[in-house]
Amino acid sequence: METVPKLGNNVPPKKDKLQGKKKKPRRYWEEETTQTAAGASPGPPRKRKRNRELRPQKPKNTHSTKKSRISKKPQVPKKPRERRSPGPQRSLSGAQDPFTGPAPVPVEVVQKFCRIDKSKKLPRSETKIRSRLEAAEAQEEEISVKAARSELLLAEEPGFLEGEDGEDTAKICQADIVEAVDIASAAKHFDLNLRQFGPYRLNYSRTGRHLAFGGRRGHVAALDWVTKKLMCEINVMEAVRDIRFLHSEALLAVAQNRWLHIYDNQGIELHCIRRCDRITQLEFLPFHFLLATASETGFLTYLDVSVGKIVAALNARAGRLNIMTQNPYNAVIHLGHSNGTVSLWSPAMKEPLAKILCHRGGVRAVAVDSTGTHMATSGLDHQLKIFDLRGTFQPLSARTLPQGAGHLAFSQRGLLAAGTGDVVNIWAGQGKASPPSLEQPYLTHRLSGHVHGLQFCPFEDVLGVGHSGGITSMLVPGAAEPNFDGLESNPYRSRKQRQEWEVKALLEKVPAELICLDPRALAEVDVISLEQEEKERLERLGYDPDTKPPFQPKPKQKGRSSTASLVKRKRKVMDEEHRDKVRQSLEQQPQKQEKAKPMGARPSALDRFVR
Repeated sequence: METVPKLGNNVPPKKDKLQGKKKKPRRYWEEETTQTAAGASPGPPRKRKRNRELRPQKPKNTHSTKKSRISKKPQVPKKPRERRSPGPQRSLSGAQDPFTGPAPVPVEVVQKFCRIDKSKKLPRSETKIRSRLEAAEAQEEEISVKAARSELLLAEEPGFLEGEDGEDTAKICQADIVEAVDIASAAKHFDLNLRQFGPYRLNYSRTGRHLAFGGRRGHVAALDWVTKKLMCEINVMEAVRDIRFLHSEALLAVAQNRWLHIYDNQGIELHCIRRCDRITQLEFLPFHFLLATASETGFLTYLDVSVGKIVAALNARAGRLNIMTQNPYNAVIHLGHSNGTVSLWSPAMKEPLAKILCHRGGVRAVAVDSTGTHMATSGLDHQLKIFDLRGTFQPLSARTLPQGAGHLAFSQRGLLAAGTGDVVNIWAGQGKASPPSLEQPYLTHRLSGHVHGLQFCPFEDVLGVGHSGGITSMLVPGAAEPNFDGLESNPYRSRKQRQEWEVKALLEKVPAELICLDPRALAEVDVISLEQEEKERLERLGYDPDTKPPFQPKPKQKGRSSTASLVKRKRKVMDEEHRDKVRQSLEQQPQKQEKAKPMGARPSALDRFVR
């Protein structure tokens, strides 16, 4: 019962124990005993200020068990996750994808990018080596599939030239092509009238952006032929016989009358190489950083431009060397001689790798396509021939020209250009890997002077012609590859990108000793040379160190090492080895089929002598 306070006293009335007892605040990690009101936020409650003075202090040293304030939640056993069957994938909108999995790739497109010959079986080798070979083969197959799938992203397509019904494309002149194409393509056709210093030789850079040309009377110039911006122009006051860009457009090699000179893109002379004298032809091997020179004295010289040393100087023993070209596939140099033969050279060999008899008279021009499978030659017998370089070296087709072709050039897509006097004829084939058809020309163009140099521009449908009247840039639809590799030959690269590419190319430089006819043979084992080395080794040592030494029994104690026991043990081992050899020889011999005996024949005692 509540007591009524007396009047005049300021004492508050006493409350009941149940009402006066302070309610314990609930922590947010404890379970909620009462139902939360509708609309209340489920988050943790706000912290309240506590009056530490009113909290009684607990003794420090207490041995009584402490009850945890954190209430343990009842543990519910987790249900195992059910594996869903791989059904059709759905997008965010809930629509079902009708094309599940990766896009299929045609087998023909994959084979175009595949570089492994699956017809050859893997050799029987150790398990570890065989697993590595299988992994490499699987990786190569995956890369070829990715390359075939990414081919769809190539935006550019090769050009083509088609006449109307029954119209011959050879009768279409350059003025008609310029009127039909767009303004940017029409600007690629131009003529440089330089009759004062001609005839001219020309060369395009690997990116196809820059052009260098040199006249017989000493005129040397280099320019960005797309924007027509002149890089340098000098007169060396000496006859220029040939000109070549080195690994980039920043360096230029000029074969002058006496020696070989190296210039930069500003026209400043950097080097004068006097060991290469009286040069007639130049060729640069980009992956080996080798400059090949052919001279009047009959020497073929290889100069390593990365270190400035001569790698090899080979004597062709065929007189003056006027005809030279390179095979882009294997970096082999082809030399044409006055006796009608074409010889193939490598700096690793002092003798030619092969000799091909091509013409009855002297050879006037040689060209090899980008795939390295076909070679075109022309001679004094007015014959133009296409040869197969895949081991047979046999002529595939031939054509007799009214005048012998003095200059030949292949494009990236297999078009063949031939300069006969002041006329340039171009033949086309069925594709990149097929030889050009010599029945009917694809295009024909007449110049203002005699042709002295031909080259197709990389990644552009342009043919550069150097003649006695200057330089002419022709439009040839379908001549070049429409898409370029931006990491290898980028015509739009900056100066910083070019410097980084030079460092990478120097690190990946291929040694000159690896130049051979078949580059795929580098990954194989030369069995003949291995056997020859083993034979020479045995002759030098006088015995075979790999043979098994004779058996020597170990000495034993307690009288078991007597002479008779040692001989007995040796004979036992010899007999076992003899039995193994006989067993192996019997397994190697073909088993003879026994003659079938007639049914019902009685056995005889003489059957033991029947063979």
